[in-house]
Amino acid sequence: MSVIDGKAFAADVRARVAEGVAAVKAKGITPGLAVVLVGEDPASEVYVRNKGIQTREAGMASFEHKLDATTPEADLLALIEKLNNDPAVHGILVQLPLPGHMDADKVINTINPAKDVDGFHISNVGLLATGQKSMVPCTPLGCLMMLRDKLGNLSGLNAVVVGRSNIVGKPMAQLLLGDSCTVTIAHSRTKDLAEVCRGADILVAAVGRPRMIPGDWVKPGATVIDVGINRIEDGGRTRLVGDVDYDSAAAVAGAITPVPGGVGPMTIACLLANTLTACCRANGLPEPQGLTA
Repeated sequence: MSVIDGKAFAADVRARVAEGVAAVKAKGITPGLAVVLVGEDPASEVYVRNKGIQTREAGMASFEHKLDATTPEADLLALIEKLNNDPAVHGILVQLPLPGHMDADKVINTINPAKDVDGFHISNVGLLATGQKSMVPCTPLGCLMMLRDKLGNLSGLNAVVVGRSNIVGKPMAQLLLGDSCTVTIAHSRTKDLAEVCRGADILVAAVGRPRMIPGDWVKPGATVIDVGINRIEDGGRTRLVGDVDYDSAAAVAGAITPVPGGVGPMTIACLLANTLTACCRANGLPEPQGLTA
């Protein structure tokens, strides 16, 4: 069994992004990422701060907009339109969740699809589903990169995605289909979920339930990608665990991502990759190799 080191892989992706940024900057263009945070959610603030640091470390321009939680929705939409029309901004990300008085779908769909580096705009969702060029959600893109690196050609492999969210489950399935896997989307109401999982050469867990998938659900030699990040109380302290019971799964899997240190670090790395891709597309430059779906 091998552990898929997401931290090391993400560092390599960021290094490749930095090389691509340097090449673009040599042509007089600086890729720019704008992040919008509404309110003061502590986890979101930390995440946004990390995004800003890694954006600048990659040589990109970072534009951070912090709005009060009581900001009218119309003001947020006006800011997005301003960013849509700003040639220095190639990627726009509105940090979720938003305050209750804002319609997240309306906000996301106001972003120019070409600048939608989260890949959540309905146009990008449709393009991905029909196998056309799109902006791809960051977490599934990171999972695909790690699978390609570990397994090479994915064609013909049986893949099971446990979870059907718009953010991970559905786009993950589309990406695996694009690489010619035979794909099953499973979820909490799947009949005999354990048996479905046991048929997977690639098992992607994205349900948000701590340790839901035990080792005896894993096919011997399978590659397990654990997207879950769950906080549990353990001996009086809080720690992070995945959707897969790591110890029992690692005993039978061929390769597995740990939590933390697996999929998580890839999300920001792929956000930077998407921003570079968006910049190249906007300026008619060749897209970076190995950083897209």
